[in-house]
Amino acid sequence: EVQLVESGGGLVQPGGSLRLSCAASGFTFSNYDMTWVRQAPGKGLEWVSRINGGGGRTTYSDSVKGRFTISRDNAKNTLYLQMNSLKPEDTAVYYCVIFGRAPVGQGTQVTVSS
Repeated sequence: EVQLVESGGGLVQPGGSLRLSCAASGFTFSNYDMTWVRQAPGKGLEWVSRINGGGGRTTYSDSVKGRFTISRDNAKNTLYLQMNSLKPEDTAVYYCVIFGRAPVGQGTQVTVSS
């Protein structure tokens, strides 16, 4: 059974930083491209970033490019999202997702507010 457990969210002031983690199990993690998506209150899912299985190729949405960094540790079956220069519009529940599939985890709440 595929399991993806997100953590690391919280309340942070504008301009602050957070690092999200996602522990993966139930599949061969290194074989899959992984993505981060988010869902703001009252809105649909928004793609944030993608990383290939080997970790050498990354892409970002225009809204987070230059501020967020996706990475992975295949030895630890863990996906990361380093978020810097956070803005109130980054407030959302963040999910890690196997590329091309629907979210299966509970997500982690990120709230950016003063």
